[in-house]
Amino acid sequence: MIHYLQHLSFWDWLALATVLLILEVFGAGGYLLWIGLAAACVGVLTYLFPELPWVWQFFLFGLLAILTAVVWWRRQRSMLRPSDQPGLNRRGSELLGRRFALHEPIVGGRGKIKAGDSLWLVSGPDLPVGSQVKVVAQDGVILRVEQDA
Repeated sequence: MIHYLQHLSFWDWLALATVLLILEVFGAGGYLLWIGLAAACVGVLTYLFPELPWVWQFFLFGLLAILTAVVWWRRQRSMLRPSDQPGLNRRGSELLGRRFALHEPIVGGRGKIKAGDSLWLVSGPDLPVGSQVKVVAQDGVILRVEQDA
């Protein structure tokens, strides 16, 4: 094994880079992309400097893998910005604070309201059909309501 490590060529690094980038295509989520690019860079460096010791090759590979991942991570973090639609993917949050008539009575703490063309499960005190309620909170797909005064 040590004999193989001492005679690594740029083809070995380029083959590793190719395998990593192919695996990335199959859905690694970006993790193998940067390691593959680091392997490709070490392959180029090994081509330019064929007498580069294998220890330095592995050191450069590790350093470049970490460096490329950190640079990309910092770039991605800097591009994050607050959404202009904070309620996106939070269905039901637009109903908080609004008032509705009960579509089905609240019995045993559960009932339904009609908001637009949708029926929503609600939890709150037992109330008859038609009672006015105010949405005060949201627990997943269940809206918490209280009787509106």
